[in-house]
Amino acid sequence: MNVKKFLMAGSMLTLALAGCSGSDEENGGGSTEADTSWQEMDPEEIEGEITVITQRTDIVDTVFQDYEKEFQKTYPNVEVNFEALTDYGGEIMPRMNTDQYGDVLLIPVQVPIEEIPRYFEPLGELSEMEEQYRGVEERAVDGTVYGIPIAVSYTGVIYNNSVFEEAGVTELPQTPDEFLTALDRVKQNTDAIPLYTNYAAGWPLTQWQGALPTVAGDTAYYNQTMPHEKDPFSPGKPHYELYKVMYDAAEQGLIEGDPLTTDWEASKVMMNNGEIATMVLGSWALEQIQGAGENAEDIAMMPFPTNADEVFFPLGADLNIGVNKNSENKEAALAWVDWYINDSGYAVEQAGGISASYEVELPEDLAALEEQGIQFLLQDPAKEGEEGLLDEVDKESEVGLWLEDRKKVLIEAAIGNRDETFDELMEQWNEDWNAAVDEVAANQ
Repeated sequence: MNVKKFLMAGSMLTLALAGCSGSDEENGGGSTEADTSWQEMDPEEIEGEITVITQRTDIVDTVFQDYEKEFQKTYPNVEVNFEALTDYGGEIMPRMNTDQYGDVLLIPVQVPIEEIPRYFEPLGELSEMEEQYRGVEERAVDGTVYGIPIAVSYTGVIYNNSVFEEAGVTELPQTPDEFLTALDRVKQNTDAIPLYTNYAAGWPLTQWQGALPTVAGDTAYYNQTMPHEKDPFSPGKPHYELYKVMYDAAEQGLIEGDPLTTDWEASKVMMNNGEIATMVLGSWALEQIQGAGENAEDIAMMPFPTNADEVFFPLGADLNIGVNKNSENKEAALAWVDWYINDSGYAVEQAGGISASYEVELPEDLAALEEQGIQFLLQDPAKEGEEGLLDEVDKESEVGLWLEDRKKVLIEAAIGNRDETFDELMEQWNEDWNAAVDEVAANQ
C-alpha cells in the first residue's frame, strides 16, 4: 500500500513540544517580516550549502539528485544536500529542540499552528500569497505565510479511456445515473471489470469519502455543516448519494466477481492493461496506475458523478515546505523553495497532484476538464472555534467516515452476504450520528 499518511499523536505531541517552547528570545523571536531581497539578486550571487529534509525515501537518491542538477543551472553556486526520513514526524520533532533541523524542510503536522513562527522563516503576507498559491492559508499564522504545499491532491474516478471507447461510452458520465449506465455498458460490451472496489485491501474504500464535497457541490459542507447536521445519511443528502453509487454498482454486478480476493498491486496493472474500467481513488494513485504498464495514455481522471449544479474537484493540501529560521543560508534556502514549487514538476510527476502555484499550468487532461467548466476548489476550513469538531462527532458515532468497516458492510449487503438493505444501513448510520451530535454538543 503506497499511500502517504501523516498521523498526529495528541498527548505525545504536548510532550514533544515541551522542550521546544522556550521564549521568543530563545527561539530567535517570532518575526513576521519576510525577507524578499533574494528575489532581486542575480542568481549567481546566491551561494552557500543547504540541507533539504524530505519524507521521500523512495526518490531521494534518484529524482532529487536530478533536481539538484536542474536547480544549479539557475543557481550554480548553491550546493544542495538531501536527507530523507522514514518516520518524518517522529524523527524531525526531536531535532527541533535545537536549531539543527536542516535549512529546508516540511512543516511537521505535530507543530501547533501558533508555534510555527518559532521555527520557520516568514515567506510573505497571506493576502498576497493566497493570490499566487493554493492552500497557503492552512498553516498561516496571523496573516503571515510560513509554508507552501508541496502538492495539492484531489479525489475522483480514475478511468481507462480505451475501455470506455470500446464500451461505447462517448462522453464522460456526470451524474450517478449516467455513471451506472456507463458501467453497465462496460459490462455488456467489454471483458473489463466496470468498477474495481479493492474490497479485500479495505483501505481503498475509504478513498470514496474524499469525493464527498463533489457530491455535495459545496466547499463548506463537510467541515462546517456536517458537525451539526442531523440525519446526514438520508435520501437526497450527499453521503446517501455517494454511497448509493457504491451499493448500486455492487448490487447490479458491476464490480469484481469475488470482492474477497481483490489485490491492490495487481489492480494497478490490470487497469493499465484495460482489464478494469474505473476505480475511485485520490490523485496520488494516478501516476502509479499510469506507470504500471505500457498504456499510461489510456489512464485519466474525472470528477465523481454528482447531481450538484456546480462540479468541482475537492482539493487537499499536502505537507508544507518551509525554511528553518535559523538557517545560515536563507537566500539559498528560499531560492530552493521557490524553484521546487514552481519549476521542479514534483507536484504532478511525483505526488500525483497539481502545483500549489497558480502560475504552473494544469496537466493537459485536467486543463481540458477546466475548459468544460469543472473547477478545482479547496474545502472551507472548520469555523473558528470548531476545529476538530467533526472528527469528535465521527469518533463518538463510530460511523467512521474515513474508515473502511461500514463501507465493507455496504458491499456485503449489496452482494447478498448480509440481510440489510441500503436504506436500513443508512438509518443505522443516522441513528448513531444523531446521538453523537447530541452527546458532543452536551459536552461543549
